[in-house]
Amino acid sequence: MGLQRVAGWVKPVCVVFGMVLCIGAASVVPAERPNIVFIFTDDHCQQALSAYDDSRTATPNLDRIAKGGMRFDRCYVTNSICGPSRAVIQTGKYSHLNGFKTNRDTFNGDQQTFPKLLQAVGYQTAVIGKWHLKSTPQGYDYYDVLQGQGPYYNPPMLTAGPDGQPVKREHTGYTTDIITEKTVRWLKEARDPDRPFMVMFQHKAPHRNWMPGPKYLNWLDDVTIPEPETMWDDYSGRTQSAAAQAMTMARHLNDRDLKLTGSGILNAQQRQAWDAAYGPKNKAFLKARESMTEKEIVQWKYQRYVKDYLRCVRSVDDGVGVVLDYLDEAGLADNTVVIYSSDQGWYLGEHGWFDKRWMYEESLKTPLMIRWPGVTQAGSTNDDIVSNLDFAETFLDLAGVPVPDEMQGRSLVPLLRGQTPADWRKDFYYHYYENPGAHDVARHCGVTDGRYKLIHFYALEGKPIDDWELFDLQKDPNELTSVADDPAYAEIRSRMTERLTQMQEMYQVPGDTIQPVKRRRARN
Repeated sequence: MGLQRVAGWVKPVCVVFGMVLCIGAASVVPAERPNIVFIFTDDHCQQALSAYDDSRTATPNLDRIAKGGMRFDRCYVTNSICGPSRAVIQTGKYSHLNGFKTNRDTFNGDQQTFPKLLQAVGYQTAVIGKWHLKSTPQGYDYYDVLQGQGPYYNPPMLTAGPDGQPVKREHTGYTTDIITEKTVRWLKEARDPDRPFMVMFQHKAPHRNWMPGPKYLNWLDDVTIPEPETMWDDYSGRTQSAAAQAMTMARHLNDRDLKLTGSGILNAQQRQAWDAAYGPKNKAFLKARESMTEKEIVQWKYQRYVKDYLRCVRSVDDGVGVVLDYLDEAGLADNTVVIYSSDQGWYLGEHGWFDKRWMYEESLKTPLMIRWPGVTQAGSTNDDIVSNLDFAETFLDLAGVPVPDEMQGRSLVPLLRGQTPADWRKDFYYHYYENPGAHDVARHCGVTDGRYKLIHFYALEGKPIDDWELFDLQKDPNELTSVADDPAYAEIRSRMTERLTQMQEMYQVPGDTIQPVKRRRARN
C-alpha cells in the first residue's frame, strides 16, 4: 500500500502491480488544518450586539470573537428569511439555484453541500440545534436538531438512530441551554481528537416569540430601552409596499408575543417561575392600559418586546462563553476558527417593525465576526461587501478544499488575512420571494453598492406590481425617502438598473423576474 497526499491529507492508496486500484479514506492523517466552530442564531441583528452597537445591551462573550478577530460591517444576506438563508450557507448558491426560496420549501439534501466536501477530506462534521430545512441533514457525522422552528422550552429533537434513520428525543429545560450543553458534550466526548472538525452550533433564539430563560425573566425590568429614531415612521416617502406589510408593533404583535397569555409548553416548575415574573408586570399594565393613549400602548409594547428579545440574546451570549471557554481549556482555541453570524438582520422597532424580509438595511445586514488566532488581526474591522453566500466557500478554503465552480460566492480567507483582492465585489444582488406569505412583504429584488440601493417590488398579494425605490444611503441612511423619480438621480437610477440586469444574468436568475427589469430599463 502506498500513500497519496491529497489537499493536505495523506490517504492510503491500494497499488497492485503498479496500478492504482482504489483510494481508501479510513486512515486519513490530519495536517495542521484549523477546526471550525460556526455559531449561528436566528433573527439576531447587528444593533443587538454590543460589538456593533452598545446602546441597548452588552454581549461580552460574543464580543470576544470580534475582539479576538475581525468584525464585518457589511455582511449582506441574499434572501432575508430563515430557511432560505440556511440553504444558501449549505450550498454557496442563491435561492433560485439551491431550490429553497421560501420557508414553505423543503431543502434537497442530495445536492452538493460544503459539509459533504469537508467529510470527503476527513473532517468530522456536526450540526446541533436549529436546522429548519425540513429534510434530514446530510453530510454530517452527527446531527441533533430541533423539529421545525422548535420551542423555547422542552424541545423535541431529531438525531440519527441505530439504523441511521432520524428518531425523536424529548428534552426538559431551556432550549438555548440544551443546545449549548449538547455542543460541548460533542466536543468533549464524541469527536475524534486526532481529526479536525467542523461543528455548526445553531440556536433558535432570538426568534419570535422571544421567551426568556429562567435566569433572565426579570432582567432589564428596571431599565428603559431607547426607542429607535425611525420608530414612528409613516412610510410616506416610499412605495405602497412599505405600508402594506403586516409587521408593526402597533397592530401585529399579539398577546402571546407580549406574554399576556400563557404558553402550554412549560412544565409546572417552569410555569411557576414564569408566572411569578410576568404576573405582576402584566397586572400592572392591564390596569394602566385603561387610561393609556395609543402611543403609550405602543411604547409599552416596544419595551416588552425588545426586553424579551434581549433576554433571549443574553442566554445565547452565556452559551457562547461556555463554548469559547471550553476551546481555551482544551487547548483547541489556537487552531480553531470561530465564526459568529445569524440568518439575517432584524427590526428592533425601526420603522415601527419587528421581523425581517426587506432589502432595507436592518434586515439586509447580518452580524459576522470571525476569530482566527495567529492569522486574523485581533480587533480589526472590515467594510467590504461580504455575504452568507461566501460562508461555504470560506469553510472549504479554510480546510484546503477546492471551491466548486457551481458555488456563487467567494472565500473570505484573503480578507481574514487583511488582503482584499482587487477584484472583490463592489455591489450585491438581493431577492425575496415569499409573497403571498407571512407579514405581507412584497416580492422584490435589488442591487446595492453600499452608497446607492435600487429595489424593484414586482408582486404584492399575488398580483404583479412595478414599483421602484432608490436610496442614497449617504444622505438618507434610514431609507425614509426614495429618490427613484427624482430627476437629479436619473443617471444613477439608469446605472443601477443596468447593473441589476447584469447581476440577474450573471447569477442565472429565471427570466420571469429579469423581464420586468428589462422592460423598465427600455422606458428610461
